Amino acid sequence: MALSRRHAAASLAAVPLALAATGTAQARTAQDRSGGRGRPRAEVTVYLAGDSTAATKAASAAPETGWGMALPFFLADRLRVANHAVNGRSSKSYYDEGRLAAILTAIRPGDFLFIQFGHNDEKTDDPARGTDPATTYPQYLRLYVGGARDRGARPVLLTSVERRKFDAAGTAQRTHGAYPDAVRSLARAEGVPLIDVQASSIALWQRLGPEGTKGCFNWLDPGESPNYPDGKQDNTHFQPHGAIEVARLVARELRAKGVLAPSDVRRLDEAIPDSWITW
Repeated sequence: MALSRRHAAASLAAVPLALAATGTAQARTAQDRSGGRGRPRAEVTVYLAGDSTAATKAASAAPETGWGMALPFFLADRLRVANHAVNGRSSKSYYDEGRLAAILTAIRPGDFLFIQFGHNDEKTDDPARGTDPATTYPQYLRLYVGGARDRGARPVLLTSVERRKFDAAGTAQRTHGAYPDAVRSLARAEGVPLIDVQASSIALWQRLGPEGTKGCFNWLDPGESPNYPDGKQDNTHFQPHGAIEVARLVARELRAKGVLAPSDVRRLDEAIPDSWITW
């Protein structure tokens, strides 16, 4: 199997919700050669719970790309990515829909649970999704942390990736209010590794500037994509290049903070072709 297809398969290897609830489905990659007898002992699954910024996209949404689709490019083959991030979900709605329960049915000791919400928690006018950064947001996030730990898995908290927003002087702006600080505080209180994607992404957007960031986000001219015939100016979701660069930020910090061993992180200094992303 070609490298791009192998890693794309890894990014799509999420446990289906209904099957995961019964414990009968396992996310797989081409590296699982156990012949149905269970995965090799050294193999670890990275479960990703989050929103549309990380989610695997349908072909009808291309070139919109979640950074979780690109994360396998930067991880060793023994680490399988089960991308359970879903468009439009908050820490609350994801939990209320039983999606965390499905992950906790499938997760095993030694696996990881990466937790990144916030974009939709901010929609406080929506009672199904909105949370308060001082109270309900950390309360819900604790359910993810505790659920993973109860099963011998390793939770990792991630702050929200930053949107594309610049002031008139070209300075990248923070848009998530108190939510990232709530994640930082919770990580300290619970002793959970923190991947500060807001901080690293806003630094990247600042380096690229207002024009350079358009190539990372889903900005399209009319006629550029058949899925968006009238064009698109999306300052939240990514094109393949942006998803790859955010995944690179995540992988770099996972290694720097010792969450993953250096041997488990690769290609940090390589240019990853956008064509490696498939839908």
